Amino acid sequence: MTGNKQQIIKFNYDKNFGNDDFYISKSNQHIFDLLNRWPNWEKNFLNISGEKFSGKTHLMNIFLEKFKGVKFEANSFNNENLKSIKIYQNIVLENLKEDIDEKLIYTLFNIVDQDNKYLIVTSSKPIVDLNFELNDLKSRTKNFLLQSIEKPDDELMFALILKNLSDRQISLDKKLINYIIKRIDRSYSKIFKFIYKIDELSLKNKKSVDFKIIKDVLEE
Repeated sequence: MTGNKQQIIKFNYDKNFGNDDFYISKSNQHIFDLLNRWPNWEKNFLNISGEKFSGKTHLMNIFLEKFKGVKFEANSFNNENLKSIKIYQNIVLENLKEDIDEKLIYTLFNIVDQDNKYLIVTSSKPIVDLNFELNDLKSRTKNFLLQSIEKPDDELMFALILKNLSDRQISLDKKLINYIIKRIDRSYSKIFKFIYKIDELSLKNKKSVDFKIIKDVLEE
């Protein structure tokens, strides 16, 4: 079922991939469409939450490529960054957690609001669920439009497994991919951990991926 002669399954790349190979499915279509409707949003503050590897950074790169703006990591955001945002309409703050300079982030929110800019914040859980100590910052989080990337559906899981394995020159029969989908946790992190392990074992054993390798990794 596997081997070097196995043909890699082809997707309609124009429809499903694009914007640097971002795959659109029911799990993320709503957010992809919302970002492409900019600036016609209900609010100027948008929070996109989702687990690690769910595609938040990828979405932000697509958005900034199309609509321009600037992006910062929340835990390293500083006063110089704050000064630099004046020339930008769109600001992206990635990976927001509790371990931040709350007063500085609160100031950022105020500037965005006062200057009628747009702010997109990404986080692993909804911003309203983050336990900030500064009450004013907590209050500001209620101004956000909340969007969550859902757990991957079968279509997206298939695409992620196929794409990431093929990027590593590993080809699998469709039946094997479906076998994986039925047995792996519906989690982006678990999918990428599985792919990494498959690649690692394939290189270590110097052999193509077969059913035994897949079964062993799934049972770990």
